Order: sequence, then structure tokens, then C-alpha cells
Amino acid sequence: MTEKHLWHGRFNEAPADSLMAFTQSIGFDVRLWQDDIAGSIAHAQMLGASGVLPRTESDAIVAALRRVESEFASGTFAFAPNDEDIHTAIERRVTEIAGAAGARLHTGRSRNDQVATALRLFAKREFAATARRVLHCIDVLDRRAQEVGDTYLPGYTHLQRAQPVLLSHHLRAHAWALSRDVGRLLDAITRLDVSPLGAGALAGTSLPTDAHDSQRRLGFAGIFANSLDAVSDRDFVAEGIFALTMVAVHLSRIGEEWVLWTSEEFGFASLSDRHATGSSMLPQKKNADIAELARGKAGRIIGNLTGLLATLKGLPLSYNRDLQEDKEPLFDSLDQVNRGLEAVADMISAATFHVDVMQRAADAPSLVATDLAEWLVARGMPFRQAHAKVGELVSRSLASGTSLVDLVRADDQLGPDAAALFAPGIAVRRRTSHGAAGPSAAASQREELHRVITALQARLP
Repeated sequence: MTEKHLWHGRFNEAPADSLMAFTQSIGFDVRLWQDDIAGSIAHAQMLGASGVLPRTESDAIVAALRRVESEFASGTFAFAPNDEDIHTAIERRVTEIAGAAGARLHTGRSRNDQVATALRLFAKREFAATARRVLHCIDVLDRRAQEVGDTYLPGYTHLQRAQPVLLSHHLRAHAWALSRDVGRLLDAITRLDVSPLGAGALAGTSLPTDAHDSQRRLGFAGIFANSLDAVSDRDFVAEGIFALTMVAVHLSRIGEEWVLWTSEEFGFASLSDRHATGSSMLPQKKNADIAELARGKAGRIIGNLTGLLATLKGLPLSYNRDLQEDKEPLFDSLDQVNRGLEAVADMISAATFHVDVMQRAADAPSLVATDLAEWLVARGMPFRQAHAKVGELVSRSLASGTSLVDLVRADDQLGPDAAALFAPGIAVRRRTSHGAAGPSAAASQREELHRVITALQARLP
């Protein structure tokens, strides 16, 4: 048997091709290369500083790692057929460069704590990058909200027209939801910012290593307390994918609305030609594919989360090879959410709002019903009584074909003053309570959103 595999000393036969084909992860964990090198450099420097290795050897290992880093950055790194994962590929190349010193890189370390360290470094960086993309999407929503001024449209419950709301209020509602996603990503970073390096395979090491030294070199805020937990913990992956899943769900909700808004039935907005597709058969079509895929990919990302949780739920302590299945759902969720954020932000940024269509729909008489009830409440009528009275007028209008405004004008308890509520734009201006959908609350809401965004930006690593 050749010395091609990490465990060759224990075995008398080479691994079967089927085993290697089923267990290898180099096809996807290659994207951890810079994080694995960073962890290995910190580990080698710690070995030299603590006297576990002579300084000459730790320096030779670090120099070899820097060379490997350069090869990856330039695209010249050559993989070998027996490279099982990115971690063994890098160690193999370091040993080729540094010789016997390179073979000492793994001293006091297991692939278990090595992989966990690289994945935490990766997640810390990438969650922050996604949080920045979410903030950009929020900025686009806020900018468009500012541009549309006092434009209003119907607000909906149960996909039925309910009350008029400012378009800016509607757009910023999505911004508020996305701001919570930024907070969740940053919270996940706070909890994952713990170094597992030094935990070994599961129980630490008898060598005089210094886990605090490598923690400081890697810039982790804290260090593991329990070696078993350190190598088996993938809470941070599950939590991160959950935060990404919420981003995807919020993008899906935006997507659903834009599919509706850009349909001929709604006609509230049009997409730019650069952010829509056509039909291979139907010449007239202009399809909202970005919005539809934002909606569709959410299901895929939800699947990534539930799949990982199902993998984790039955694992005993400590490390099990099942944990290799943490990376593909994480990588895919990051990729899909990041692309979705960029595409949706670009789509909204370039879209055209049809103000006249929106406002005409929002000025429909039925959307004044709540204002009529509140007008009666303000004059002493109990709300339930007012609700029933206005509901009865609406029912009579539908049954008789008489306009609601005429019925209101002729009613003894309502009359011409109440009928004035039907004038265009009046109902939306009456939304004056805290956080409401009318113009009087818009400025303070925008200021509050900006305060929240500034605080989130300050938390970015």
C-alpha cells in the first residue's frame, strides 16, 4: 500500500474506488481554501511560539502555506487524484514544498477541529458579506420610496383591497423585514465567533499547545470551552441557514407582489427590458422571471435548512462523517440568496411605477368603509354598531347598484360631511396613528429606519 491516505498506517489495503467516490468532498469544499490556509498558518505559528516545533520548522511550514496561498490565488494550484478534500490537498502540497517540516503541520491537530475552524472563518466572512447585500437591497427600497413621494395604492389583506396606503409605506415595510434579517445574520456571527482550533479529534492533545494563541491569531472573539462540543457543533451552520432562509422568504414575498403588480390585471408597475424575459412562443409576453425565481428558490433554501436539521438531529457526540453534509446546503443557500438579493434590487431599482393606475384603484369607494365607521365612532357611536351600519350600506350598494357615496350622502347619520371622505386621496391622508400608512407618519418612519440601518452597519465585522 502506498502512503497516499492519512490513515494508511492502520490499513493493509488501499481504499476502494467506491468509498473514495462516495466520501470525497473536494468538489465543493475547495471554496474553503483561504480559510483552511489561514487556520493552518495560525496553527503552525502557535506550534513554533509554544515550542512544540522548532521555529525553523514552523517558519518553513508558514512559508510553504504562503506559497500554496499564492498558487490558489493565481489559479495554478494542481490537485492530485488522491486529494480527498481541500484540507488534505493543502497539507499534501505543503509537504511537497517544505518536506519533513511540512509533515509536522498536523501536530496537535485533527481534521475535526481543522474543518470546524475553516468553516467558522468562512461563515463569519460570508454572513457579513450577505448582510451587506441585504443592506443594499434595503437602500434600493428606501430610495424608491423617497422618489415616489405621496403616491398611494390599495393595501391588501387576504389579497383583497382593504385600505389605501402610501407606496413608500409599502416599500419600506419590506425594508423593515429585511432589516431584521440583517440583525439575524449579525447575531449568528456573534455566536459563531468562537475558535474550535485545539480541540483535536474530540479530546484535545497531550502536547503543550496554546489554543488561546491560535484564537488570537485568527481574530476569533472567543475560544471553545469543551472539546467534544467544539468539533461536533454545527449550530452556527443551522442558524446561519435559518437567517438566509428568512431572507429568501422575504424575497419570495416581494417576488409574489411584483408578479402581481406587473400583470395586466394589476398594472401597477412595469419591468425594464433588462430585468424581464420573453416567451419562446408568445411574442407579446414580458415575464417577471426574477420575481418568480425569488419566489421559487425560497422552497429550495427552506429544503436546505430542513435537510441539515434532519442530519443533525440524531448524531451522538462527537464528530461523525455525517457532518460533511453541512457545507453544500450552506454554500447553496449563500449563493442563491446573494444572487437573489442582487437581482431583486436591480429589478426594483429599474422598474416603472404606474401611479395613475395605483391611485385609481386605491380611490375605489369600498376602501373608504373603515373611514366611514371611524367617522361615526368619532361622533359617539360604538365601533361594532358603526361597523354593522357601514357594512349594511355596502351590502345595499352592491345589491341595488346605487353608488355607496350616494347612500352615504342620503343617510341621516352620515350625510354630506361623511360623503366628503370619498374624495381622491382623502382616505390615505387620514392614516395618522403611529407607524401608519399616511403622509404625516412617513417622515418619522424613514428617520427611524435610517437609525436602525446605521446601528446595523456599525455592527458589521
